[in-house]
Amino acid sequence: MKKIFDRNAPYQPESFTFRDPEKVGEILARYPKGRERSAIMPLLDLAQRQVAEDGAESNPPYGGWVPAAAMDEIARIVNEPPISVLEVASFYSMYHFAPTGKYLIQVCTTTPCWLRGSDDIVGCCKDRLGIGMGETTADGLFSLIEVECLGACVNAPMAQVNDDYYEDLTRESMGALIDDLAEGRPVRPGSQAGRKCSMAIEGPTTLLKKAREKGVA
Repeated sequence: MKKIFDRNAPYQPESFTFRDPEKVGEILARYPKGRERSAIMPLLDLAQRQVAEDGAESNPPYGGWVPAAAMDEIARIVNEPPISVLEVASFYSMYHFAPTGKYLIQVCTTTPCWLRGSDDIVGCCKDRLGIGMGETTADGLFSLIEVECLGACVNAPMAQVNDDYYEDLTRESMGALIDDLAEGRPVRPGSQAGRKCSMAIEGPTTLLKKAREKGVA
């Protein structure tokens, strides 16, 4: 999905400051002197998570995103022109340029998930939330986007919500997940069908002795 960057949008803050300068210093210390630009990606992630922390306490709530002011601050820290930070942030899909819902639902619709019923997962999300792709619910709780392969093909269909994967989804389990998130109930990431890691849905087919020793058979 194409990301829209609007520096003059009303939601853009005038300034941005990292709350945890020690964390910023720790990130910079990972890289040799003169290679500070290597810190752009982790600093973008740190900024997005800080915004998400603020959003969780807001009314209505919102999720993580990277304001233009944050990119400018990162450019200052790594001594690079702001366009260099924007180039990185615009290339990777995990960085967002506008407020998202508190829960960002990313539904994979690439071939393995599609063959396993991702259309039902998309339909459930649209019906349950009353929004389309790229939209956010009026209460600020949920945003819905379509993404390409998230690398959990063996457990398709799957979706990512914020940092967590939810796999082996059905229309029913996706609906239950949305309801639990909306009500603030605890949710269990991973397979929603009881699958252990990436083994066959029926259970392990090789190394059975080891599987029993590990308690997964």
